Amino acid sequence: MTKSVDEKDLERHRAKMANRKKAQDAEVAEKTVEKGLLIVHTGTGKGKSTAAFGLALRMVGRGKRVGIVQFVKGAWHTAERDALEKFGDQVAWYSMGEGFTWETQDLERDIAAAERAWAKAVELMDDPSFSLVILDELNIALRYDYLPFDEVVATLKARRPDLHVIVTGRNAKPALIEAADLVTDMTLVKHHFAAGVKAQAGIEF
Repeated sequence: MTKSVDEKDLERHRAKMANRKKAQDAEVAEKTVEKGLLIVHTGTGKGKSTAAFGLALRMVGRGKRVGIVQFVKGAWHTAERDALEKFGDQVAWYSMGEGFTWETQDLERDIAAAERAWAKAVELMDDPSFSLVILDELNIALRYDYLPFDEVVATLKARRPDLHVIVTGRNAKPALIEAADLVTDMTLVKHHFAAGVKAQAGIEF
């Protein structure tokens, strides 16, 4: 059933939207800088990596190349990798972690894996064919001091001007947040795990 709208309400709405469009257009016109962004997805909520992979899809849709390095996930197979790799050479995906630290229970092994992943990340960031590099769960490696934090942040800040980089993972450190251009803190409001629902295909992997 369609709600009946008074003609005066229609006119008020048109005027309100016209003013809003004018203000929006003026604000957009003021934005003239184009640059590579350092983006951080952090917080306790679900969806940090998922949001990054959504941007990867957007980038390949623009005909650009995307590099992805996973610092923690390795053995866990994910469907998003299968989907994105269908774009062929547009996507380079490297799962270089060996699982969460409570799974490996081997500090030296965790550090070595993080160092290998960071070396690959630097390689991708230095390759001018990539427009976006995703450093998935890098924040976890930094939280546990597997990598020299100051060196990592300095490298991210010194990346080439046109490169977009996304860093994901909980507990982003303040200096990384300060260096970033865009930071999203995903807040946990409710999670199905708490109700005993297991990880499911198409949702978690």
